[in-house]
Parts: sequence; structure tokens; C-alpha cells
Amino acid sequence: MKLLLTLASAAALSAPTRLPALAADKQLKTIFENNRRWVREEVKKDKDYFNRMASGQSPQILWIGCSDSRVPANRIMGLDAGEVFVARNVANQVIGTDMSMMSVIQYAVNVLKVPHIVICGHYDCGGVKASMENVDHVPPLENWLRNIRDTYRLNRQELDRISDKDQRTRRLVELNTLEQAFAVFKTGVVQRRRVQTYGSDQEPYTQPRIHAVVFDPGTGELKELNVNWKQELDKLGPIYNLYAPETAEARAERLGDGGAAAAAPPPVEPAKKKGLWGRLRG
Repeated sequence: MKLLLTLASAAALSAPTRLPALAADKQLKTIFENNRRWVREEVKKDKDYFNRMASGQSPQILWIGCSDSRVPANRIMGLDAGEVFVARNVANQVIGTDMSMMSVIQYAVNVLKVPHIVICGHYDCGGVKASMENVDHVPPLENWLRNIRDTYRLNRQELDRISDKDQRTRRLVELNTLEQAFAVFKTGVVQRRRVQTYGSDQEPYTQPRIHAVVFDPGTGELKELNVNWKQELDKLGPIYNLYAPETAEARAERLGDGGAAAAAPPPVEPAKKKGLWGRLRG
């Protein structure tokens, strides 16, 4: 027992400092001490770790999540630094006029060419809870929350049938996450990339794949939401579809000389048919 207590004490002394100590640390010296400890530990495990970090990034996932401090993207997926490109804001919103989010998506899709985009909501989301209150939270926050109120309006019949407030809030978290996933599909940059990789010999599947997930801070579980993507995309397509996939004949003609044209990206033509999103779901 004495040995166990000694080991526990040693572990406590070597562990990074946590709250509430940070609140009393006026100069935030704690985070620099923790950083030095972290560097030593990583180098001890892998002496080339930071050499790899310095050589660039090639993440496989764009993570769009909430700013909530309880939802650390890399940790809950068991992934390391350099493996996830991250965008976060209040209640994981994807808004077409948000230049920050649109720039992140553009860079992730066009430059990093991530094969996956994960939109992650979480239960006990303060933004979702606030949107359910008939209170003016004052701009710019109130303007931001209005997008979640719109999601409630679109799903009011279902939500109003849920008598338990906590369960209704949890369901709105899920619906909000799905709505943001649909918003990702609506962007031109994502549609272009999916058209270019549709049926491509260079990629194993149409990219990027969109995943709507919800994290539960109470259990640590990350779950994928149950959604019929074909059905949803067929509904969205006639309104939001911007591009059609290249026909086999056009592709054969473009690659016919086997030279410069083969290296050129496939051209993207405006859509002339409806229901194409169902074909592009990958």
C-alpha cells in the first residue's frame, strides 16, 4: 500500500498542472512548464517526432466542431498532431457568409485534399441551449444563434413532440449537426472536388466523404448519426447542385492525346440534370 501511495504521489507531481491552478497563474507560466514537459516526453518516445512535424502536414480529416473546451478533436478520435485539420466555432456552424469557415473548407479540400470532412456536434452544447431560449443574447452572438433557431423551425414538428426538455435539446444538437453537414455539401468547392473524383482511377471513392457525428462529454462516446445520405442529397440536389460529373465520352476525348491533357484536372460543367447528388454520394 505504501508503495502504491508513493507511485501515486510521484505521478501527481509529474502530471501537467490543471485547473483551478491556471486561474491563479497570472503570467500563465504553467502552460510553458507543461509545454516543456510535453516536448521532453514526445522526444523520449520518438526522437524524430518534431522533425516530422516541421516537414509539413498531410491531414486526412477536416474536423468542423464546437469551440467547447470538452471536445478536443484529436484526442477523442485517438489521432496525433498533423492528422486532423481543425475548424471550431460556437455550435459547429457552417455558414456561407463566414469567410473564416469557407476559407478553411477551401484550403482543406483544394490544397490539402482531405478525403474526409467530419462535422461534430456535442450534447450539452451551450450554443444549442441558448438558441432554445426566448432571450436576446445580443449581437453578434444572437445573430449566430439565429442559424440554430432556423434549424429548430425547420424541424419544429418533430422537436415539439418531445416533451422532455433535455431530450429535445439533445435531438436539436443532432439536427443542427446534420444541417451543418448539408451546408458542407452545398459549397461549390466540395461539389467540384466530388465531381472531379467521381469514378476517378486516382481515388478509391468520391471525395471528400462527409460524416455527421455527435460527441457525448458524459461518456466520451463519438457516434455517427443515422442518415440516409442518398435520400437527403436527392432532396437537396435540384436546388443546390452546381456541377455535373464529366461524361465518359468527354473524359476519353480529353485524355486522348495522352500528353498535357492527361495531367490537367477534369473540367467541371454546370449541372443540366436533376438528382445528380445521389450519383455523387460516393
